[in-house]
Amino acid sequence: MAPRTTNSRLSAAVAAALFAIVAVVYWTWPSGDGAKSVTTASKAAVPSAAAPDPDSVDLSDLQLEAVKVAPVEERDFPVEKEAVGSIDFNEDLSVQVFTPYQGRIIALFAEVGDDVKKGQTLFTIDSPDLLQAESTLIAAAGVLELDKKNLDRLRELYTTRAVSQHDVEQATSDEQTAEGNLRAARDAVRIFGKTDAEIDRIVEQRLADPTLVVPSPIDGQITARNAAPGLLVQPGGTPAPYTVADIDTMWMLANVAEDDSPAFRIGQPVQVAIDAFPGRLFDGKITTIGAAVDPNTRRVLVRSEIKDPQHQLRSGMFANFVISVGKPVRSPAIPLDGVVREGDGTMTIWVTADRRRFTRRTVKIGQARDGYRQILQGVQVGELVATDGAIFLDNMFATAGSQ
Repeated sequence: MAPRTTNSRLSAAVAAALFAIVAVVYWTWPSGDGAKSVTTASKAAVPSAAAPDPDSVDLSDLQLEAVKVAPVEERDFPVEKEAVGSIDFNEDLSVQVFTPYQGRIIALFAEVGDDVKKGQTLFTIDSPDLLQAESTLIAAAGVLELDKKNLDRLRELYTTRAVSQHDVEQATSDEQTAEGNLRAARDAVRIFGKTDAEIDRIVEQRLADPTLVVPSPIDGQITARNAAPGLLVQPGGTPAPYTVADIDTMWMLANVAEDDSPAFRIGQPVQVAIDAFPGRLFDGKITTIGAAVDPNTRRVLVRSEIKDPQHQLRSGMFANFVISVGKPVRSPAIPLDGVVREGDGTMTIWVTADRRRFTRRTVKIGQARDGYRQILQGVQVGELVATDGAIFLDNMFATAGSQ
């Protein structure tokens, strides 16, 4: 019985081997379902190609004509502070012109906006005080003339001993007193602005003129007028009939943030950009820094004196105050057209290595200066970027993404 069992086992082993060979041939034969399975397995075994960058676009030769490429360069950017303010008159050089004595206005000789010189007549008034002073002058001149004649007559009589020496001395004293009174009267009239020639004419003609002339005390421009003929004016009465300001310099009033205030110092040079004069800067310097912080706005008043020799600035104009508070910083820079603001507010540029594939990159920007944008983070000096046509690349990217 043992040999039969051994033969049976051998036959089973041979049959199993033959079955395995047939199976291998079936599955590896290059046709039919077996071929498909082998092909599928082969494909699964081959690694797939790298997926394209989702933030890149490839341009054709024609599309490249719409894009300019240049390396990122380094430029100096000043460290500046800015604030919005307004122009005002320089009140240190602004004068309110009052009448020195009471009276009614007779005539006006200047309008708002007129340029006037020092000593130029602004208005005249009918002054009873001037009339009184001139009347006193005329009377003093008459008394002096009478005393002189009396002294001369007594001196002639004294030569013949017709009068005593006491009479001559008394007449001399009266003549000296009259001279003093006349000098005092002339000084009183001179206070009203009358010249010596005008005073001599008043004495000679014995004619009092109550017209008081009020001149401009400085060279400048009429910035306000609150006078009219017939109006009664008094010394110091507000509002002043005229206000004259020297407008060779103006004030720039700006309220700067509390955090920025330590960067400002008196005497620092400033540049002011006026909305009414685009592209032009006015030079000046800081003259005053507020001593207190506004509790409502948390801002500090900074006042600057601005040069305006051509008298172009007007009080109330809006202005932008720019001041350098440190040494310039050297940073990577890209032309303004090379930076794109995305819909979410981020700033992007397009970088390339082969001038054909462009990759979008988010950057952190700084200030703009002379047609360039400061890049604080996101790009290195020397990298190639699209300096013109960045918006074109952005539109291409958006179009490709929507398909």
